[in-house]
Amino acid sequence: MYAWSRRAGLVPADAADITQEVFVAVSRKIKTFRRDIPGSTFHGWIGTITRNKIRDHFRRCATQPLAKGGSDALRWMQDLADMDDDSVGSDRPTTADRRALLERATQLVRAEFEERTWQAFWLTAVENRSPINAAQELSISVNAVYKARSRVLRRLRDELEGLL
Repeated sequence: MYAWSRRAGLVPADAADITQEVFVAVSRKIKTFRRDIPGSTFHGWIGTITRNKIRDHFRRCATQPLAKGGSDALRWMQDLADMDDDSVGSDRPTTADRRALLERATQLVRAEFEERTWQAFWLTAVENRSPINAAQELSISVNAVYKARSRVLRRLRDELEGLL
């Protein structure tokens, strides 16, 4: 739990707090754990609780509003280098705010995907490479690249909205 929290970008003190919150949640909810459900493991259950506690932490810490919409995550990643910090004092998040939110979201989401899926997303959405080029590099179909990019972007969008 502590290691997962640290990998999500939490400082040691916050990771320790999250670990304690998970122990409290587990002690309260242990009777609800159902091993008889196919695919259900105690490790997975603990992981889910930990991810939720980490998300709750980031929600509490987020201070800047995030625009919603289907392509905001992608647009932020592609435009981040071109932004200036003139938005200080305005309703628009600063470059640093956006970068911090994206960093948090990607740290939380990355572990949920296989490496090839993440690479397909990264090559096309962040490095702005063509799906054909990414498919050739990763030895997968172009359709698989589109699906991977869509799945990761959808998950990132959900996570970014959750960080508010």
